[in-house]
Amino acid sequence: MLLKDKVVLVTGASGGIGKAAAIGCAQHGADVAINYHSDEAGAADAIAQIEALGRRAIAVKGDVAEAASAPAFVQAAVEAFGKVDVFVNNAGICPFHTFLDMPAEVMERTMRVNLHGAYYMVQAAANQMVKQGHGGAIIAVSSISALVGGGMQTHYTPTKAGVNSLMQSTAIALGPYGIRCNAVLPGTIETAINKEDLADQKKRDYMAGRIPLGRLGEPDDLAGPIVFLASDLAKYVTGAALLVDGGAFVNLQ
Repeated sequence: MLLKDKVVLVTGASGGIGKAAAIGCAQHGADVAINYHSDEAGAADAIAQIEALGRRAIAVKGDVAEAASAPAFVQAAVEAFGKVDVFVNNAGICPFHTFLDMPAEVMERTMRVNLHGAYYMVQAAANQMVKQGHGGAIIAVSSISALVGGGMQTHYTPTKAGVNSLMQSTAIALGPYGIRCNAVLPGTIETAINKEDLADQKKRDYMAGRIPLGRLGEPDDLAGPIVFLASDLAKYVTGAALLVDGGAFVNLQ
């Protein structure tokens, strides 16, 4: 029960890493507010699983690309639970596309969701934490793509590098308020974001073959690291970037 009676907010939590993180935090005693964009069924299932653990939960629909969605999400959580202790910025998209003919709308949407959305959400959560006056923890889901390139991800990798950099800068800006800011950098995790890309068995085998632990990641593989960074076990950890990739990055040689 590393997060007993804490209030945790998670964006993009109707599926994938966000959903696993939300449920993982509830397993450690947290009440959870989730943000989701359009997957009503996924959000309802996340809420049901959290409540089955004996914890309180709410789902707030909103597009993180819209700046106004950030204070609205935080306010809804405060109205429901009275405070914000932990904020997990997870929402992100990766519509794979070639570079030379990248449509402007795909580039712009990816930036607005992944980077601008992260900025607004983290800012809103941080303001609430500062107002409360008892610190907090912010964890952003970046990616191994913050450190390596991808020919079909020229719009995506800069956003994940930006999210990692955002955590470094906010660690400095918010440290005086007792707010810790860290990033997790997943490797290849099987989620809706890459379902089509991994449908090719040869590609799946190739990707798994590059990972020292011998398998692709699952959303639940991120839950433990996120809970750790949210908890007092990481009370002196801020500005850090934690690779959660089965060893893929160190094996890229």
